[in-house]
Amino acid sequence: MVRIEQDSLGEREVPDDAYYGIETVRACENFPVSRLREPPEFVRAYLLVKKAAAQANIDLRVLDTVRGKAILQAADEALTGRFDDQFVVDIFQAGAGTSFHMNINEVLANRAIEILGKKRGDYAPLSPHDHVNAGQSTNDTFPTASHIAIIGMADDLLTSLQELAASFEAKGQEFAGMKKSGRTHLMDALPLTLGNEFRAYGAALRKAAERIRQRRDDLLEVALGGTATGTGANSHPDFRSQALKNLRKLTGLALKEAEDTFEALQSRSTMAAFSGALRELAFDLVRIANDLRLLSSGPVTGLGEITLPPVQPGSSIMAGKVNPVMAECLDMVAFQVIGNDTTVALAAQAGQIDLNVMTPVMTANILQSLTLLKNFIPVFTTRCVAGITGDEERLQGYLQNNPMLATLLAPKIGYARAADIAREAQEKKIAVRELVLQKGLVTEEEATRLFGPSGRKD
Repeated sequence: MVRIEQDSLGEREVPDDAYYGIETVRACENFPVSRLREPPEFVRAYLLVKKAAAQANIDLRVLDTVRGKAILQAADEALTGRFDDQFVVDIFQAGAGTSFHMNINEVLANRAIEILGKKRGDYAPLSPHDHVNAGQSTNDTFPTASHIAIIGMADDLLTSLQELAASFEAKGQEFAGMKKSGRTHLMDALPLTLGNEFRAYGAALRKAAERIRQRRDDLLEVALGGTATGTGANSHPDFRSQALKNLRKLTGLALKEAEDTFEALQSRSTMAAFSGALRELAFDLVRIANDLRLLSSGPVTGLGEITLPPVQPGSSIMAGKVNPVMAECLDMVAFQVIGNDTTVALAAQAGQIDLNVMTPVMTANILQSLTLLKNFIPVFTTRCVAGITGDEERLQGYLQNNPMLATLLAPKIGYARAADIAREAQEKKIAVRELVLQKGLVTEEEATRLFGPSGRKD
């Protein structure tokens, strides 16, 4: 069963049971691109924008109470997820997001029409353009909904990120007494502790979280009220302030009017900066994940300084093999985040004159990055970091045979002589401690002070 709807381009058949309308049908015909639809977080954010706008228009007498209350009821029903299967537009769509915006407008309009006792598709009593979209444009509502959705998911990510940082810091305390050989340029270097390394991972993640938090706060400034080009055309003079007041109440966010509505439509710099903060986090996550893979490599021919929790068999052919799968997955998540940011960066610079029409792809990529990170980081924390153990015997073995311990002699015998000791220790394959004791360069007491206990089992 179908119904016939008409728009400015002509007529189209619309499934009779659909709450969306003709413009959504056209979008589905035009953009069968990815089979990906807008995520629930974005749908909910857009519905909150529409609800706040409808209430503002009722309060300002732009909408009569009967139509306005029907739209509000439709929005409330949609916020429960009742119409999730009706938001069918691909994330790759018309510039600025007009396709998805009209999908939202049509669903709310047709449900409101039903509430008024009329048939879906009969837009004479209530129009998706004139009533649901009163005082609004895609150009200001889409980025506003984007900001709200990103902020909500960012808050979830920040909680998970703080927990991951705390887990690394707890391991730093646990490993504080485990001395080990440092490595720079992947070569033996001066000693430190395993705890030093793990505490540093936690510190890096807290810094990354703070950068994300700062960029998240920048998104509190929204474009709502600018309508098509920033002029506020076709909206009540008090619409912007009233709608934002309602939206603050609905979201619990300290949303702010854009300082310059023209800039708010032209530029997507705050979204690009937020994505950049996710990219910076991804760089640290890749670095940390790869460190864990190196430090746990083995069990016989690798470094083997730490053991990661075994969470699944590692090979379909090699019996007993266990791989660092959690760290590998974290790498792949981070790679995707970095790739998404490249898309966001290209879209951010593609704005032209009075509007950046690439907001949909920016929103989709940022929300995907947030989804991947917020979903996997808690799993990585509990199933990997929390169960890491250090191999103190292996750590001590490497440390005692590290020729770079000769560096600690430099204040006493000079850099050149210390370098000779390092080379000789490597050639003779003996510990620096043993060599300098043989040569009488230090006493046993001095050796213990410089290099720690011998580790011999007499």
